[in-house]
Amino acid sequence: MISHGKDIKIFTGNANPKLAADICKIIGTKLGESEVKSFADGEASVSLYETVRGSDVFLVQSTCKPVNDSLMELLIMVDACRRASAGRITAVMPYFGYARQDRKAKSHDPISAKLVANMLVAAGVDRVLTMDLHANQIQGFFDIPVDNLFGNPIFVDYYAKKFGSVCEDMVVVSPDVGSVARARTFAQKLHMNLAIVDKRRQKANQCEVMNVIGDVEGKECILFDDMVDTAGSLCNAAKAIVEVGGAKKVYACASHGVLSGPALERLAASSIEELALLDTIPAPAGEEELAKSRIKYLTVAPMFAEAIERTYQEISIAKLFN
Repeated sequence: MISHGKDIKIFTGNANPKLAADICKIIGTKLGESEVKSFADGEASVSLYETVRGSDVFLVQSTCKPVNDSLMELLIMVDACRRASAGRITAVMPYFGYARQDRKAKSHDPISAKLVANMLVAAGVDRVLTMDLHANQIQGFFDIPVDNLFGNPIFVDYYAKKFGSVCEDMVVVSPDVGSVARARTFAQKLHMNLAIVDKRRQKANQCEVMNVIGDVEGKECILFDDMVDTAGSLCNAAKAIVEVGGAKKVYACASHGVLSGPALERLAASSIEELALLDTIPAPAGEEELAKSRIKYLTVAPMFAEAIERTYQEISIAKLFN
């Protein structure tokens, strides 16, 4: 007996409507009828064109660029569903914006990730479904259930099929010390060795010195990170493992392709053969052809579809973490 809602309803904002449509197609339901638009002054406006009374509602909305618009759309959709007497509201956020602001880096800094968590709960969200949070402790910012899915299995499956038995001769490289834990988990699943790019300044105002910890000489490498924003760290790491470490080929993968500012130009000029990204954030408009040919998008729709179905049916989603 499903006690929380008589049926399932899925709605989306403007952040990633294609992903929401793909999720609905896999589940076998239609996307909820709604309209999310902006007034002339930039205020977000939400209209629901079907009843959600007593329903188990899932709102698919990555808080990606434009971040604040996407976040406000989600908050207002939540409020609309709450006022329309939805049975339960789950915010499905494949990419959780503001996740990098999870602590005070210096005096007088805000902790914006906590503020966003408070806003979602205050708006009326009952649970959150997301993927590869930049900092896992953000789950503790919420007083409601948070399911943080991992993109790891999607990449493991992709590279196992792409390289087959050659995998064991390849090396997974963490582009910085902070990403070592997730890179190690990825490497273990593919039976690859692990290396780390360590960057440091010897003195103030001097260029960063890039050191490679681990043996990558003559190897094909996979740079593994959780997101690519301006692509500076990723491209510098790729340069280091080729020029300093002597790697033969460099591939890269990351869960979230933010791709801000000069990211596409840097990728086009880099030594990275291919960058695999998840479609938690849609591809940017007007990608350069050279950069576009190097970027491969892998879909997260099947994983989120199964997580949504299991959440609705009150079945454990633990198997999705393996």
